Amino acid sequence: MPHSHEELLLRVRTELPTDELLSDLSDLFKIFADSTRVKILYALFESEMCVCAIAELLGMTQSAISHQLRILKDANLVGNRREGKTIYYFLSDDHVRTIIAQGFEHLIEKH
Repeated sequence: MPHSHEELLLRVRTELPTDELLSDLSDLFKIFADSTRVKILYALFESEMCVCAIAELLGMTQSAISHQLRILKDANLVGNRREGKTIYYFLSDDHVRTIIAQGFEHLIEKH
């Protein structure tokens, strides 16, 4: 005898976010799909840094780092502050720290 999924589907449909919100979530995860951006986020996980320090750390040009930081900033993953002529970048909030930490925890978890 076939079983009914009506109750399950009704419950899931009421909890399912809108297509727009799910698309935004997908776009957020696409930002994490670039290894340079992940390296920058991890560096900022350790300490706030200026563009020149990040560029030196990753062996890249300041222009390339600035481009990636702009993407991260537009996604509200990093913030910045000015000290004189130098701009320091940092993770925007604890949610970003949690995403990075949870990702690493998932990778090293023993099955």
